[in-house]
Amino acid sequence: MTSSEIRSGEIRPRPVVDRLPRYAAGKPPAAVDGLASYKLSSNENPLPPLPAVLEAIAGQTDFNRYPDPLSTKLRMALAEFLDVPAADIVTGAGSLGALNQLLTTFAGQNDDGKADEVIYAWRSFEAYPISVGLVGAESVRIPLTADGRHDLDAMAAAVTVRTKVILLCTPNNPTGPILTTAEMEWFIQAVPADVVVVIDEAYQEFVRAEDAVDGIAMYRKYPNVVVLRTFSKAHGLAGLRVGYSVSNPALTQYLRVAATPFAVSQVAEQAAIVSLQNYPQVVERVQSIVDERARVTSGLHDLGWSVPNAQGNFVWLDLAENSGEFAELAGKQALSVRAFGSEGVRVSIGEPEANSRFLQLCANYTRPPRHS
Repeated sequence: MTSSEIRSGEIRPRPVVDRLPRYAAGKPPAAVDGLASYKLSSNENPLPPLPAVLEAIAGQTDFNRYPDPLSTKLRMALAEFLDVPAADIVTGAGSLGALNQLLTTFAGQNDDGKADEVIYAWRSFEAYPISVGLVGAESVRIPLTADGRHDLDAMAAAVTVRTKVILLCTPNNPTGPILTTAEMEWFIQAVPADVVVVIDEAYQEFVRAEDAVDGIAMYRKYPNVVVLRTFSKAHGLAGLRVGYSVSNPALTQYLRVAATPFAVSQVAEQAAIVSLQNYPQVVERVQSIVDERARVTSGLHDLGWSVPNAQGNFVWLDLAENSGEFAELAGKQALSVRAFGSEGVRVSIGEPEANSRFLQLCANYTRPPRHS
């Protein structure tokens, strides 16, 4: 083969890459004269990290050194905070990084060339199909119920001999409802014990439903349960990328093999530790967002909108084919919201002024919403 023939070839990715959806991050708002712009398109905390966190990380200078690959200090702090063994915690670059490590470990292609199956509700966290596809596994999507909840009966019925992992997002992103303790007890007992059940609790701190499942309690009872949590939302550290999984030693022994070395930087580890040390202040901030969520949902109900039970830091509008139109109207009001094709619109709880403007937009919206 000549050099010209070599240069004429086209480099192509693995076939699965062309079949995967592209992750669509929330876009910033467009500038509108006379209006302050607000980003409600990503489930970010509108408040910055705690002052103690900002002070602690401002003095760090050891960036010429690699971070501790095991995030030992953070795992020790989390072990005390959660009352679990530090050995049961594996850190990652956000809960998504922890999820990718988990999928890499337990799902993919078998020796017979056939793909493992990963079951999850849909619509749910939009990174799920991307992460599942990239490890070579096959997605099994189970439609949500009419009120935006996981259909656990259908998910349990979908389990086959090829099912290796089940992903459960609670509260569900983007619709908002939680899974209850009773539901989870039934579901875990209904599926084979050799299937990894992942309870993704990225928004756990915002939950106020009394019957909501506690992933840590499930992990204590069931060896096949893995819990995912993050510092991105409640702690306001989304830009630093620090999350973790909690699971029993039978699983963590393999997760550590697949864990990305140095995924959590020195800055992220220190910020997370200090935020845990000042957790009562985190709780106060989270409550302020929960209070705003209550104001927004109450306002929507007063306007005649029907929305799923919001337990995260966002609300879901079941606008179907009107989703794009609503997002455009929001943009004209200097608000960016997240439209999911022709399925609906997710609106994050932001600053009080942003939330009030969103409610005013809903009050003036002329096309009736599609009720759940």
